[in-house]
Amino acid sequence: MNRRQLLGAGAALVSTAAWGQTSNTALPEAALAGGAGTQVPPRPSAGPDYNPVVTLNGWSLPFRMNGNVKEFHLVAEPVERELAPGMIARLWGYNGQSIGPTIEAVEGDRVRIFVTNRLPEHTTVHWHGMILPSGMDGVGGLSHPGIPPGKTYVYEFDLIKSGTFMYHPHADEMVQMAMGMMGLFIVHPKDPAFMPVDRDFAFLLNSFDINPGAYVPRVMTMTDFNLWCWNSRVFPGIDPLVVRKGDRVRVRVGNLTMTNHPIHMHGYDFEVTGTDGGWVPQSARWPEVSIDIPVGGMRAYEFDAVHEGDWAIHCHKSHHTMNAMGHDVPTFIGADKSRLAQMIGRQRPGYMPMGTAGMADMGMMHMPLPENTLPMMNGRGPHGPLEMGGMFSVVKVREGIGADDYADPGWYENPPGTQAYEWTGEVPEPIRSGSAATQITERKS
Repeated sequence: MNRRQLLGAGAALVSTAAWGQTSNTALPEAALAGGAGTQVPPRPSAGPDYNPVVTLNGWSLPFRMNGNVKEFHLVAEPVERELAPGMIARLWGYNGQSIGPTIEAVEGDRVRIFVTNRLPEHTTVHWHGMILPSGMDGVGGLSHPGIPPGKTYVYEFDLIKSGTFMYHPHADEMVQMAMGMMGLFIVHPKDPAFMPVDRDFAFLLNSFDINPGAYVPRVMTMTDFNLWCWNSRVFPGIDPLVVRKGDRVRVRVGNLTMTNHPIHMHGYDFEVTGTDGGWVPQSARWPEVSIDIPVGGMRAYEFDAVHEGDWAIHCHKSHHTMNAMGHDVPTFIGADKSRLAQMIGRQRPGYMPMGTAGMADMGMMHMPLPENTLPMMNGRGPHGPLEMGGMFSVVKVREGIGADDYADPGWYENPPGTQAYEWTGEVPEPIRSGSAATQITERKS
């Protein structure tokens, strides 16, 4: 039995020492992230052709061909990630970034993935949702021993189905995932004519709990996170999804947080075309305008970009479109704090009372914040503060942009007569309900 047959039969992964004895081949280069912006990958230079995905605020890991095997090199290590301008988090990730780079390959490929551990503790990589030998599944102590600090292990398996998958540790999982260790694994169909799209976006939902002024997440938090991210970015740090009018567009969303997320996209209805289990046949697809992404799950949806404009896309849990919040702040809506503000102002000049008329003023205030802390509501649009944060971005559909152009085209200018405006005429008296009971309107005969 040769090495390929041995691994295919489900043997555990091997260390690079053993790999070097059998192949006499150096490790592939470990590419590093080039920044926090979206990096559009080139089409593959070897192997079957495919249309690469565009990872929001991320990138795709290069590979090399070694015979008929695609080789990748992941490095688990401490990283710094800008969550948005004005805030940096000290995380753990892969190849210089959290989330890690997207791995892309093709159904039927054999992949060999070198994983070097530069963390202070052991780790593993679990290939979430993929069908592979149990010894390659990445559950520390069950599939294979943990990868010790300073060591490199090899995972090798065949990609037997296409779809959208994820990777993350299955060793000290609560800590390592809370520190940002995760990434996407895209397996393209071997037939390029199967479900083709013009633009293919992908992002992971993740979250952190970072105290104001701090840099390192609180890893023991169970559910009460204060920074809700797409690919370890929060609005206004999340890039827009730039689309050419007329394109067929796919959006792939994976969820590695501790709660579900109803992702809502304005301006369109779309059809659900993929789940964790695979592609949804044409006859079984269903229309949505919001799609719930379960914990540990993935959904893909598609639409035809026929409506020009700037369209919001966000989680519909309102507190997930805010940045770090004070959950214990009392509600003062309707309270008169003028006398209290006057008294405090004598001791603290410049004191501003908040919350008596809602929290929208936060979008216009320039309050001093602790170091390395984002405002709760942030970002500006063409008509003023957007009052958003967290899991929010914009789908920008434009006519006339290039096929490979993903640069931000700026804000959309609504054609005359297509934008809400102030009414200056006579306002009719509003009709109000006089009772909380159900009222039946009588039909006129």
